[in-house]
Amino acid sequence: MGSRSPPYPIEGVRTSPYPVDGVRTSPYPIDGFLALGDWGGVPDPPFVTPREVATAAAMGRAAEELGADFVLALGDNFYYDGVRDEWDPRFQDTFERTFTAPGLRSLPWFVLAGNHDHNGNVSAQIAYGQRSPRWHFPHPYYSLRLSLPGTNSSARLLLLDTVLLCGGTDDFTSGPVNGPGPGPGPGAAPTASAQLRWLQRRLSAAAGDRFVLVAGHYPLWSAGEHGPSECLYRSLRPLLRRNRVTMYLSGHDHNLQFLWEGGVGYVVSGAGNFMEGSKRHGGDLPPGSLRFFYGAPSSPGGFVHVRLEPEAATVTYLEATGRILHREVLPPRGV
Repeated sequence: MGSRSPPYPIEGVRTSPYPVDGVRTSPYPIDGFLALGDWGGVPDPPFVTPREVATAAAMGRAAEELGADFVLALGDNFYYDGVRDEWDPRFQDTFERTFTAPGLRSLPWFVLAGNHDHNGNVSAQIAYGQRSPRWHFPHPYYSLRLSLPGTNSSARLLLLDTVLLCGGTDDFTSGPVNGPGPGPGPGAAPTASAQLRWLQRRLSAAAGDRFVLVAGHYPLWSAGEHGPSECLYRSLRPLLRRNRVTMYLSGHDHNLQFLWEGGVGYVVSGAGNFMEGSKRHGGDLPPGSLRFFYGAPSSPGGFVHVRLEPEAATVTYLEATGRILHREVLPPRGV
């Protein structure tokens, strides 16, 4: 696959055909999208898992039946140590040759990094967008402006790098809350502060948007093996609540969850490659916040479909069998 010249720059790093932070005056029209986390195969042949293959096929069917304009990739894109460079064969083996269902072939992927990606070369994942028309990863954190077709309503999707915010963590390794700890390691604080300042500016700019969605790899709330993040609780939760964010989407825990706390919906979609049924941190959640949890070890995987309409944002959880597991309907901001 040859190199291509992207249409225009995003955040001053590289380019994308989608409107980010004032690059284009008219937002990109969207009906819905698919959200998938922790999907990144394995480092040995065949470089995929049966769950990833089954989930990829089911996503293709869902894109055709429910409608989808893009895929939101929620991190841990390549297990266990990311990629070496932009020519790493894992891009082909784990991504390009796996997500080949007709319903997915024309969809752009908007990508963010997880902790396993940071074990390798995240800059290479960003550079790969120059080589693939499907892969859009312009910057460690970036913003998409969206419009709801046939209306004057707009929405915004803000993608974060929670590893740069909170530091790295190995799966199944406990921190202070069995997840990302109090904050980044020495020397990383300026990077985290810059990202939070950027997020506050983007949230302020989104004051008139009907829906605002924020995405990152680490969950803020989770009943699963990793549990809630103390770092995100302190740094991100006040911003989500104060700016009336519609939902925060994440992965990291290898299951499907929906939580509601403080007027914000929390979507965990980390079932693209592994499935874990542990509710180890169920007792660490605000009472009544966990509305849905699915992590059956026998499951072939799962993902989320999000539909944005003027009157509601609908979150549908699907198993790779095609079975609808759960559905939540969230109101527009201020309603």
